[in-house]
Amino acid sequence: MITPMKKLTPLALAMLLAGCMSLAPKYERPVAPVAPAFPEMPKAASAPAAPVVGEAPASLAWQRFFPDARLRGLIEQALVNNRDLRVAVANIEQARAQYRIQRADRLPTVGLGISGQRQTTGKDEPISSLYQAGLQVTAFELDLFGRVKNLSQAALAQYLATEEARKTAQISLISSVANVYLQLLADEELLAITQQTLGTRQESMRLTQLRFDNGVSSRFELQQARSLVETALATLAAQQRQRAQDLNLLTLLVGAPVDGSVPAGTTLATTDLPDLPAGLPSDLLANRPDIRAAEQQLVAANANIGAARANFFPRISLTGQVGSASSELSGLFKSGTYGWTFAPQAILPIFDYGRNTAVLGSARAGRDIAVAQYERSVQQAFREVADALAGQSTFSEQLRAQRAVAEAEADRFNLADLRYKNGAASYLELLDAQRALFQAQQAAVQANLQRLQNQVTLYGVLGGGWTEAGTPVAAR
Repeated sequence: MITPMKKLTPLALAMLLAGCMSLAPKYERPVAPVAPAFPEMPKAASAPAAPVVGEAPASLAWQRFFPDARLRGLIEQALVNNRDLRVAVANIEQARAQYRIQRADRLPTVGLGISGQRQTTGKDEPISSLYQAGLQVTAFELDLFGRVKNLSQAALAQYLATEEARKTAQISLISSVANVYLQLLADEELLAITQQTLGTRQESMRLTQLRFDNGVSSRFELQQARSLVETALATLAAQQRQRAQDLNLLTLLVGAPVDGSVPAGTTLATTDLPDLPAGLPSDLLANRPDIRAAEQQLVAANANIGAARANFFPRISLTGQVGSASSELSGLFKSGTYGWTFAPQAILPIFDYGRNTAVLGSARAGRDIAVAQYERSVQQAFREVADALAGQSTFSEQLRAQRAVAEAEADRFNLADLRYKNGAASYLELLDAQRALFQAQQAAVQANLQRLQNQVTLYGVLGGGWTEAGTPVAAR
């Protein structure tokens, strides 16, 4: 009786033997070299309350984080058109193809081979012919020590790291589009303040010119008024240039022409973004794609050590063929002779002048580099979150205080203008009040911009921005 084992061909036995062990070190995630909690900063009681989101930022889709419909439309365009993101997607496809190549090496490549040979042994000797056709396996490596398997695992980790890099690129793109859009809103407010201030100063210079022409004001007062007008004109030109450059940057990020007009009723002052819970530093390991990418690089480096260790052991390859042979081409598939060949080959390195040792040393150094890069990614992420949390705790109070300064300076300017018109104050006091009001109004806009941009940054550094609305958590 023929047992099932005896029925197995040599090629099938070889496939069963392949991939029996792995010489890669056991992978262990390095301990995160950061504190167990983020630094806490007390929030000022007088700061205006902002809406608070209870869920983790990583699970909060960007469509729900940004309330402005125009901004959401720009982000959607950028995700479709941005060239940097297209490069990231193409890198994923390239890494996926490399992984498929390495994975294919773990299985034998079977091909159909047809060959013919005709020869004679002498001038008057008959011509002999031999035609062969069949299935062929050429130089398939028996992966007894896991060399091919570890190379495949390294390629898989590289592919996964590339996918995480795409998510990181998407987070960065969304944050950049949001920040530039907020900057454009700030540009609009700053331009309105500057134009209003310019009008006030031009009217003041006109009155001063009349007073100078009638001998009431001095030339010194006239030149002071003219200086303030020219300063406002210079500021206006700079802000117009800044707005044009910000619009150009937004166009580059979106990857398509952008309408520079701002929808009616949309201002920086009316824009608000929610406060976000920080969670724990350990959450970053699961929520930050850049940290996950660094860990996949570490996994790949660990697998490369296993492949390098396997180089010290025999490398066994198999060549086989099964098919039909005939001396007549017409009878190759009808009356040909069936047969098979099985040719294993084993090569054990003896003298390689330290090549395999150097390869192993390089793989170990690569793992040490990957460990350091992973730990640095964790530390960098911790610092970015801590900085953004510090901003979330303080920017609201800074904005409140700066707006209070602007209100006080506006009241002081009105009083100085009234006192000057009644002859109770000098023109220098009025000009000083104008300058202080203009600076306070600009500072209030900048403080509000920094507060909103900090919220965008916090959303990104906590891992938010790569999930889509409606995507279930399990799928991510």
